[in-house]
Amino acid sequence: MAERAHLSIGEVLALLQEEFPDVTISKIRFLESQGLLDPERTPSGYRKFYEPDIERLRWILEQQRDNFLPLRVIKERLDGVVGAPTDEPVLAPVATVAAPAPSASAPADAPPAPPTGAATKRGTRPEPAPRARAGAGASTSALDAGPSAVSLTRDELASAAGIPDKVIVELERYGLVAGRPMGRDTIYDEEALVVARLAAGFLRFGVEARHLRMYKTAAEREASVFEQVVLPLVKQRNPDARRQAVDNLAELASLGEGLRSAMLRNALKGYNI
Repeated sequence: MAERAHLSIGEVLALLQEEFPDVTISKIRFLESQGLLDPERTPSGYRKFYEPDIERLRWILEQQRDNFLPLRVIKERLDGVVGAPTDEPVLAPVATVAAPAPSASAPADAPPAPPTGAATKRGTRPEPAPRARAGAGASTSALDAGPSAVSLTRDELASAAGIPDKVIVELERYGLVAGRPMGRDTIYDEEALVVARLAAGFLRFGVEARHLRMYKTAAEREASVFEQVVLPLVKQRNPDARRQAVDNLAELASLGEGLRSAMLRNALKGYNI
């Protein structure tokens, strides 16, 4: 049987997680929502990551980890490469997607250029982008997630979400967002920003943080069910089983999202929604 030329989001996570311990499916989806990634989709909506997509994602994660670049700067650099003309030859489609080998040494004081594969046709082999040194700025503890895609203080989070600081306090009180201490500050990641912006939208309708706790409770129950489904795979403790578990979780989450939407539509039928 011929091997696929693409990977699923779960397989991409398994491929990159050892090098980037803080990468998650949520982070990959967040980068896509910000316009930094644009993987193909199957007719049923599943993402298909080809080699250029993976190189692009790897480069983004390296810039966050090694150079602490904000997403705005990363996107500008990527857009500059994508919009520029290229005379790079298009090669034959690759049979498999594998982790690229590190390139020849580059100047240590300069960040690597954006992957040229971002401007090529999917399914073709791009010229490998220069790789930064893996140890620069990287965390040595598996328990320390290191820099997130977004790192904001409470004031910055409130400003980015367009809500008062006291609303962030309320969201924390009900367990909807959580920061991590960094020196004298508390730092919030991209998930906190997503929740804060959604909470701002609810607030316009008078729905406060205390009302939103039902979403956290429902999510925790749903996660508990999914954990039971993948637990047999996790207990096998081998890379293939772990990749399958991660992929299964991604599919379960997608199914759960669709079912919640269907149930909500059904509950609101009386309002012709």
